[in-house]
Amino acid sequence: MKTPHHLALATLGLALAGAALTVALARTHPDARPKEAAAADPGQSALTVVVSRLQPALLSLRVPANGNIAAWQEAIIGTEANGLRLAEVKVNVGDRVRRGQLLATFTAQTVEAELAQSRAAVAEADAALAEAAANAQRGRVLQDSGALSGQQIHQYATAERAAKARLDAARAVERTSSLRLAQARVVAPDDGIISARTATVGAVVPAGQELFRLIRGGRLEWRAEVAAADLARLQPGQKVRIAPAGGEAVEGRLRMLAPSIDILSRNGLAYVDLPPGDTLRAGMFARGEFELGASEAMTLPQGAVLLREGFSHVMRVGPDSRIVQARVTTGRRAGDRIEITGGLDARDRVVAAGAAFLGDGDLVRVAEEPGT
Repeated sequence: MKTPHHLALATLGLALAGAALTVALARTHPDARPKEAAAADPGQSALTVVVSRLQPALLSLRVPANGNIAAWQEAIIGTEANGLRLAEVKVNVGDRVRRGQLLATFTAQTVEAELAQSRAAVAEADAALAEAAANAQRGRVLQDSGALSGQQIHQYATAERAAKARLDAARAVERTSSLRLAQARVVAPDDGIISARTATVGAVVPAGQELFRLIRGGRLEWRAEVAAADLARLQPGQKVRIAPAGGEAVEGRLRMLAPSIDILSRNGLAYVDLPPGDTLRAGMFARGEFELGASEAMTLPQGAVLLREGFSHVMRVGPDSRIVQARVTTGRRAGDRIEITGGLDARDRVVAAGAAFLGDGDLVRVAEEPGT
């Protein structure tokens, strides 16, 4: 017969066995409690977001390019005088000059002496010619009288021709000396800006040595490298917006396209005339865009597009108000709008701002963007 003490021990054993079974079941199904908690506390914090849909917008068609700014034409100004000493240099780099303006002078005492000598030789030859011409004239007059032999008359005529030739030679020497004297003055061949100077006072320079470089007319151009596939879309006269490094953007005009393509880069050069100004310099690097017109595109606010892992994404809001990350293809940009060329439907709603703080599956409360 069991005593009350035995009954109490049996009851305690049953209780311990039930507890052990409960623990075992809990270990076998560890998500049972969270599911119950989730069911009891559904959809707690929902972030309120503004959404937007694809909207049509008129965007410019542009071809981007990079290139360097260079002189339209650069004239090399040298010396034609040989062996003269440079006496004075009147201009420096950056100076604007006019056609015919004096740039430098050489010492010309030697040339002036040679010119004086050649002029004296001309005078002497002229006098000799006058005497020879007079003798020849007398011989022609006396030819029929027999006072002079035929040989003597022939000698007078020959002396006249020789004197005339010596006069022509003396005059040629005089012109050469005059040219050498003129070459002692170096003048600008055209209007423009001095871009380089190698002239040094006191130097004795040979003929043909460079003294200055001149940007003709002060004109600059942008030599843009354009992909071969885009060259067919460009036409002379199109507007080009150029942004030089460290300077303000300027507007230029496409003047011409290069007739050949670089065999290594597969790019062609587009020559763009630049407006006059003090901010552009030859040798500067610049980026630019050729304006081809405009076309309609489907766009989103730029804040709605995220760059993740090298691709563009948007946070699309599903029918259950949960976030779905969607990869999209982007195109042109204008102001605060960006073109979407693929990955979205016109009915899709995407988070317009603050998308970087959201992830897949997040629950949100939707506030439509004003005007949508």
